[in-house]
Amino acid sequence: MSDEQPAPDAEAVPGADAAVEAVAEAVPDADAAVEAVAEEQIAFDVNDFPGGARGAIEAVLMVVDEPVTEMALASALELPVDDVRAHLEGLEAEYAAQQRGFTLRSVAGGWRVYSRSDYAPVVEKFLLDGQQAKLTQASLETLAVIAYRQPISRSRVSAVRGVNVDGVVRTLVNRGLIEELGTETEGGAVLYGTTAYFLQRLGLGSLDDLPALAPYLPEIDVLDEIAEQGRG
Repeated sequence: MSDEQPAPDAEAVPGADAAVEAVAEAVPDADAAVEAVAEEQIAFDVNDFPGGARGAIEAVLMVVDEPVTEMALASALELPVDDVRAHLEGLEAEYAAQQRGFTLRSVAGGWRVYSRSDYAPVVEKFLLDGQQAKLTQASLETLAVIAYRQPISRSRVSAVRGVNVDGVVRTLVNRGLIEELGTETEGGAVLYGTTAYFLQRLGLGSLDDLPALAPYLPEIDVLDEIAEQGRG
């Protein structure tokens, strides 16, 4: 004989429907309340900032990993797209006039801060210092994921490895082991793949000569599933 008892019928409980309605009326709509609080917390006027709209645009550009579109900036800053474009072009002109070590460039449908080409020798020397050091375990794991899943974006590599790989990807690019292969159709994220130098270092004629993946990493469909979960 089962110890479970059937749930009482709502009609058998006097006033059940009335009690539920009373509670529902007493509790405000949670979603609406959350949205109202969020809107209140992030409400601002870019003109109130010390640097105005241009300062706000600079602040956003300092934290993005991929080129950001004019539309995205306009939406975030609540400005017309034409105004955002004018500010971006103005910033680019200011940096050039001031001979700053960085500049703004419009690439892949968006804008991003880059080091100015005039300073390439300095940047190259800085990046090449310690170039002969061995790759870390994190670099090797990231390189393996890119080699077998290319072309692949940094976000998908991060999803597979379970950690942020921005710094590691920059190291691999600087060492000439991986390179940009284009951008995703949706989202515009930069896609990475291995270089000819990578094949040379491993003594491979082509990517077809890479060892079979199965003995060392999860199956391809498992990697895809992990990556999709990481994006969700």
